[in-house]
Amino acid sequence: MRKGDRIGDGSAGKRAVTEGVATVFISGKDEKLALTDERINERSAVVGIIGLGYVGLPLLMSFSDVGFRVIGLDSDREKVDLLNAGRSYIKHVPHSAISGVFGTSDGAEATTDFTRVEVCDAVLIAVPTPLTRHREPDLQYIQSTAASIGPSLQKGQLVVLESTTYPGTTEEVMVPILEQYSGLQAGTDFHVAYSPEREDPGNEQYRTSNIPKVVGGLDENSLHVAQALYEAIVPQTVPVSSCRTAEGTKLMENI
Repeated sequence: MRKGDRIGDGSAGKRAVTEGVATVFISGKDEKLALTDERINERSAVVGIIGLGYVGLPLLMSFSDVGFRVIGLDSDREKVDLLNAGRSYIKHVPHSAISGVFGTSDGAEATTDFTRVEVCDAVLIAVPTPLTRHREPDLQYIQSTAASIGPSLQKGQLVVLESTTYPGTTEEVMVPILEQYSGLQAGTDFHVAYSPEREDPGNEQYRTSNIPKVVGGLDENSLHVAQALYEAIVPQTVPVSSCRTAEGTKLMENI
């Protein structure tokens, strides 16, 4: 897709916002500034991280470290209260690191209020997918998260799934729920991508900020925006042809 090419049907009442090659159609009264290369480079974009475990918390800290405003979301009230008090609950993450991110007036915030995604430009989902008795990923947390944030989803946002899962989950499970609860259309109203987490807890050599990220998008624009965002925190991104392909690379890595 060339710069300025249209996505969707370009129906009346919509306008295109273009930055680099990323275009998203935004309509009428719900108009919101789209996530663009410029806003990423200026660090004016707000990044929301859902799931503040051993994957989500280091990811949040990586974005905070390079100057983004970040909002952490989790259903566990105890985790949220500890973070906002500058305390860690993860063994390899010291209290000092948490207080440096959450302990300032203009620092990160943690919340159990999932409607806060409405102020985020990018929403990264890193919720657990424990194996079922049939050795398949349990998708209940992905499904419940999508249903929780759907009503607050805004036009122009980027939604990225990071949870380990089987190929097809992003497009066949998460996207339909987001569309149902938001009334928006993925790829036209908002961007969607998959980028598998590659966290190795406690590994002092390889951390979130120095591990290359595989990224697959729902479409070319989604891929472009997701790559641009992750390139702010990692040394290299590895683009692949689709969300399904990116999901498959994580399974292959785990075998």
